[in-house]
Amino acid sequence: MAKVLVTGATGFLGRQLIPACQSRGYTVCSVQRQETAASDTIVMDIAEDSNWQPHLDNVDVIIHCAGRAHVMNESAVDPLVEYRKVNTAGTLQLAWQAAAAGVKRFIFISSIKVNGEATKPKQPFTTKVEQPPEDPYGLSKYEAEQGLRELAEQTGMEVVIIRPPLVYGPGVKANFASLIKLAAKGLPLPLGAIHNLRSLVFVGNLVDLIIHCVSNPKAANQTFLVSDDDDLSTTQLLKGLATAMGKPSRLLPVPASWLMGLTKIIGKPAIGERLCGNLQLDISHTKACLGWTPPYRVAEGLKLTVTNASQQK
Repeated sequence: MAKVLVTGATGFLGRQLIPACQSRGYTVCSVQRQETAASDTIVMDIAEDSNWQPHLDNVDVIIHCAGRAHVMNESAVDPLVEYRKVNTAGTLQLAWQAAAAGVKRFIFISSIKVNGEATKPKQPFTTKVEQPPEDPYGLSKYEAEQGLRELAEQTGMEVVIIRPPLVYGPGVKANFASLIKLAAKGLPLPLGAIHNLRSLVFVGNLVDLIIHCVSNPKAANQTFLVSDDDDLSTTQLLKGLATAMGKPSRLLPVPASWLMGLTKIIGKPAIGERLCGNLQLDISHTKACLGWTPPYRVAEGLKLTVTNASQQK
């Protein structure tokens, strides 16, 4: 069986991905930033000067999950510079050394932000990128994708690019964790008349797709979008969370236009866009190319997510 190196081992995705790889019989080397006593763990930073050569012997596939994560309240003076150091230069440093070491396939976990921040009604994102993204995080991932494609052409190492939207699941944090807390309180919320559509992906579905891409020959040099294939409105998502927790859903039918207007007045238009805007992915290419369908339905994913959240209290 293949030897797989996984970066970002202690991250939200890595913690789910590594045992899934091991359960398939793969030999896994995990990369993280903190020291550990485990013999199969590599301690490395993702940087433009990192030396990966001592760790690449007999590695067949690299799954590159690590990166500088997107944050809402960025504190860096020049965010693009900081994102590029890790997400672009750090990624390409690893990839070039991997190619030189004879690694057969490099799977890059990118982001749907490469496509943009929102979609128009009935015009979901596809793998085609109309123009480079303006968001610094998205641009750093876009530039990494471009560099990886050039590398694949020059070296013959197979590159697989996966662009997920918001990933949720057991242990999720940030905005999704805040939604879970809101739904758990059962308080009246002015979010009962939002008719947008947003694609999400349960971490179990993303992990399953990544596992498919480790060995499927059809994945070579392809770009895949991934989702649960069941887009939800903000209203539907909150109702689904409440149902999963056995809580009442008290959502007041306040028009989305009012919410958008209010968030602009208070200087938080991005919040309004996330609550009321569309962000849809067309995963038909992923399903057709790989013969893949998401193994978990939305209701299952939400149940597993909130069950874990309640156990962590």
